[in-house]
This record gives sequence, C-alpha cells and structure tokens, in this order.
Amino acid sequence: MTTYGILVFDGVQELDFVGPWEVFHGSSRRRGRVDSVVLIAERPDLIRCGNGMRVMPDHTLADHPPLDVLLVPGGAHSRIEAEMRNPAVTGWIKSTASSAEWVTSVCTGAFLMHAAGVSHGRRVATERALEDELARLGDITVVRDARYVVDGNLVSSQGVSAGIDMALWLVGRIHGRDHARAVRSAIQYEPAPPYLADEPHHRVGL
Repeated sequence: MTTYGILVFDGVQELDFVGPWEVFHGSSRRRGRVDSVVLIAERPDLIRCGNGMRVMPDHTLADHPPLDVLLVPGGAHSRIEAEMRNPAVTGWIKSTASSAEWVTSVCTGAFLMHAAGVSHGRRVATERALEDELARLGDITVVRDARYVVDGNLVSSQGVSAGIDMALWLVGRIHGRDHARAVRSAIQYEPAPPYLADEPHHRVGL
C-alpha cells in the first residue's frame, strides 16, 4: 500500500493537485490496489482554491497518516510567498519530507520546497515564468524546458498539466511501467492539444 499526501491551502492551483490526485486514484483502482490519497491542510476548514473551487481536506498537518509520497502543489505567487513565511507549513514540509519515500512538487510548489530547505543543492523544475526568480533564491539548480525533473527522491514539475506527467512517471517508478501505462489509458491521458504554435493546421473541424 502506498499513501500519497497532497498539501492544499487557500489559493492552491486546482489542476496542480487535482491532476496528480486523479493519477494516484487511478493507480489505486487498477488491479485492486489499496493505495490511499489524502488532502492535507494546516486547518480542517474548507479550502478555496485559486480559481474558486472549494475542497475539504481529509486531514490536518497534525493528524494525517504516515506518507510514502508528499506532493506540494503551487498557486498564485503572492499566495505562495505567504505560505513561504508560514513556519507551520514549511516546518511540516521539512519534517514530512525527511520520512517520505518520495517528495514532489508542481509549479510554484518548488518555492515552498526551497523555503522548507528540502530542495537546497538539488535540481528542480518550476513554472516557466518564475524560473529566474527561483534561481535567484540560491543553492538550487533550476532546470529549464523540462516537464519534470528527478533528483534522487525529489521529483518536481513545471506548471499545472505538467504535474500529471510527473505523477504518471512516479506511479511507474513505484508500481512499474505497465501499471502506469494502464493508469494512463484508464484516465484517457493522450494529449492532443489544439492550436499548437508550431503546428497551426493540425486541427479537426472549426
């Protein structure tokens, strides 16, 4: 059994955590696995996400089960800056990361990882628009133009949808590539985005 814990907070970017959440739950549904996915917040109150979605955490920082995988999503940079100054959150990330098998971030979650000291001296990915700002924090190597980056047990991804790629890689690393392929098929994750800048004529209909 693998227990995935996803941090949520006011202003969290919806797809940053919902995308991986879907992958992890998809993994649990395959072949009768009994993996668990839980949302964790500082307090038990309703969370209002960055675009207005409201979610209720399963646990608080103080009462969650032991985690095999920690995922720290991102959000609006102003909100992330506030959480970076929140010792309850950064201290929890540092403590939890020390015992988790895998530690992951999506988008600006990389800033929280840095504030907690988890990513110091490591290679990471973050939202494209904020790569320079993360690099300026020092003691970190920002890898550019990579959907996700693996450095030991730390796995970080660029923004929003890139977290799905990262989560699928991680499921494959934990449970095997065939299992990850089955999860990808089950959730019908077969990206074929319209309006590609370099392929403007690859479209169907209007």
